[in-house]
Amino acid sequence: MKPPDGPDFSARWAALRNIPPFLRMVWQASPALTLAMIALRLARAMVPVAMLWLAKLIIDEVVVLSQSGGPATLAGWWDSGLADTLLVLVALELALAVAQDLLGRAVSYTDALLQEKLVIDISIRLMDHAAGLDLASFEDASFQDRLDRARRQTMGRIPLLGQVMQQMQDVLTVASFAVGLILYNPWLVALLALALIPSLMGEMHFNARTYALNHARAADRRERDYLRMIAATAETAKEVKIFGLSPWLRDRYLTLARRFYEENRAIQRRQLTVMAALTALGTLAYYAAFLWIIARTLTGTLTIGDLTFLSGSFLRLRGLMEGLLSGFSRMAGEAMYLDDLFDFFTARPRIASPERPLPVPQPIRQGFRFEGVGFRYPGREAWAIRGMDLELGAGETVALVGENGAGKTTIVKLLARLYDPDEGRITLDGRDLRDYDLDQLRATVGVIFQDFVRYAVTAAENIAIGRIEERDDRPRIVTAAERALADQVIAKLPQGYDQMVGKRFARGLDLSGGEWQKLAIARAYMRDAQLLVLDEPTAALDARAEYEIFQRFRDLTQGRTALLISHRFSSVRMADRIIVLENGRVQDQGSHAELLSRPGRYRELFELQAQGYR
Repeated sequence: MKPPDGPDFSARWAALRNIPPFLRMVWQASPALTLAMIALRLARAMVPVAMLWLAKLIIDEVVVLSQSGGPATLAGWWDSGLADTLLVLVALELALAVAQDLLGRAVSYTDALLQEKLVIDISIRLMDHAAGLDLASFEDASFQDRLDRARRQTMGRIPLLGQVMQQMQDVLTVASFAVGLILYNPWLVALLALALIPSLMGEMHFNARTYALNHARAADRRERDYLRMIAATAETAKEVKIFGLSPWLRDRYLTLARRFYEENRAIQRRQLTVMAALTALGTLAYYAAFLWIIARTLTGTLTIGDLTFLSGSFLRLRGLMEGLLSGFSRMAGEAMYLDDLFDFFTARPRIASPERPLPVPQPIRQGFRFEGVGFRYPGREAWAIRGMDLELGAGETVALVGENGAGKTTIVKLLARLYDPDEGRITLDGRDLRDYDLDQLRATVGVIFQDFVRYAVTAAENIAIGRIEERDDRPRIVTAAERALADQVIAKLPQGYDQMVGKRFARGLDLSGGEWQKLAIARAYMRDAQLLVLDEPTAALDARAEYEIFQRFRDLTQGRTALLISHRFSSVRMADRIIVLENGRVQDQGSHAELLSRPGRYRELFELQAQGYR
């Protein structure tokens, strides 16, 4: 497979626009460490040229002293004082050598701390930004690719910090060496710069090709990582073994991994050939300049010290400029990856609070009303619900029943404003939900979905997630557990409420499906919201346990609006009103007795279920 072409030169150059905002992020992560890093690198940049100049002075001094016919012994040189200048120069060079080592260690130390600060800061920004985006974004595959690329940049682009700082240091060092060479012959620097331009162009080209390849791989890379995860994880181990999935998963993973390998090898092989040829030009330029320096020394125009300084400066300058130009190319390449991070930060939620939001009624007096509501999920043509008219009265316990795809969970998502209707409106006490403060509204609704999350934290924290700001209120957590019958589960745990649950970590203790569900239901009681919703969270419980939980739920939510969703019609018979959904519409509604008294979908499905228990 031919690797995709990279961005053109203008796009690579334009990617450098990401450096200033990136540096602002560095500064915001830690101003003190940033200033310390700059100061240390400025000092370190001046050391190489100073040491080389001292070496030139030392050599010239040695040559002069050796030709002066001075004392024949070291003691004589010492006593005469003729070598004092030489000793001072050596002492200065020694001090610079020690300083260079100390500066290097200080730079590494500061760089490590600053990088860690930056990782933390960017990660927090990404988490906060993601938390504010719509649920629809997370259910979109292209957004998942964007999120995956952005998440990788929280760690993957951290080396860019060191590269930018090193570039600053090298620019100063190059400038100091260049000044020395220009004083002797400006053409030395010009020759060196011209010879290195082809290498720069080559580096930029291959960096761009690599970026384009990695960018195009986002979806396949997520699939590869997913295959690697499900092939060896506790959640999938049973089915992988029972169904013998390991060879299939391994082969599918290997297909993607081999393709990535072949694409990488093709680029690297081409890069090896081209860059070797371009680098040879720089080598030729160095030796041409070196011959000029030797010739000038032989004719007596330059001293031995000058020869040492110029040859050393040219060699160091060549290496520095080569590194600077290739580093600039790599920096431009790394900056292109920052597009993925900054692109993610440009994503904005469509569902948000209005400019002047209304406070949510405390308490709710009338309830929720759906008025001609229609909604379809992004990217789908079929309507999830259409022409929906229903009411949830304040303090009423309502049950939603219907087959899969009838629209039950969609109604819950709309109530919590995880989505907004495409048609019609939903009101709370006569005002559109979109008029209210979004955070207050969601705090008013406590929902436990059937696909609730099993958090690998303590039992107490699993319950406290219902109102996480009250996680230190142990009496409230205990009360919520008792209401959900989860206290019986916790009583069996070795460390009680402080027991880590789940098998993800070494100290964790796994629970059965029904035990997990009781912890999840306790979250609803912990939330103490005005509207409590149980969206089929009891699927792993037997009919008797579900009935007991639902009956208890009704008793404990007296005076609150409650919404129950279940496939088991016998479990929802205690609701004040039962709404029957079919194909995204209200097909019938009434009490259990009323719905059984007349022909209809409810009585038909109830009798089908009843036969299963005979």
